Amino acid sequence: MSQLFSPAANTIARASLVGLLALLIAGAGSGYHFVHSPYVTGVGIAVAQPVPYSHAQHVGGLGLDCRYCHTGVETSNRAGIPPTETCMGCHAQVAKDSPWLDPVRASQERGEPLAWVRVHDLADYVYFNHAIHVRQGVGCESCHGRIDRMAVVAKAEPLQMAWCLDCHRNPAAHIRPRDAVFAMGYQPPADQSVVGAQLVAEYGIETARLDDCSVCHR
Repeated sequence: MSQLFSPAANTIARASLVGLLALLIAGAGSGYHFVHSPYVTGVGIAVAQPVPYSHAQHVGGLGLDCRYCHTGVETSNRAGIPPTETCMGCHAQVAKDSPWLDPVRASQERGEPLAWVRVHDLADYVYFNHAIHVRQGVGCESCHGRIDRMAVVAKAEPLQMAWCLDCHRNPAAHIRPRDAVFAMGYQPPADQSVVGAQLVAEYGIETARLDDCSVCHR
């Protein structure tokens, strides 16, 4: 009976297995990078708004405090999106004839809120409370980046679970004094590990349960 497979068949089989393994590894690596890419996370992608509001101008240039527009950030789970009245509090006098502000004036005249586009939008199954983080010394820029340099807002961090857990599992590395929460360009001290641990104790942060599922998924 003649031989069914040539002597090269073993070599071909081994090469095929190696190629299949390489393909699986490449596929897994591509999937990992895709999940963490800006296409999925939105990091670095500026989001157009109905009004070309520049945080770089208002926060970085004029020194406007975050709490002037985001009034609920210290007391509510939501930071709050500023109503038209907040904008017109200044722009009834400042740049009141600018065509860039036509949507704001139209919003006021119609009594309809501006349709701001949410940039930092967590999944519905994630519970996040701004007030808790502010009271516990988490700086605005820790999550939102240098908003004072953004002419158009884009996500600075992925806000994925692994990223949140990095802080929850080691809060001392990220906590700052409460009077520096709204500061932009904050520089942690050289002994942050010591100062952070002291602040964690002072603020009563329960580190033992910060990575418990029920903290964020309720």
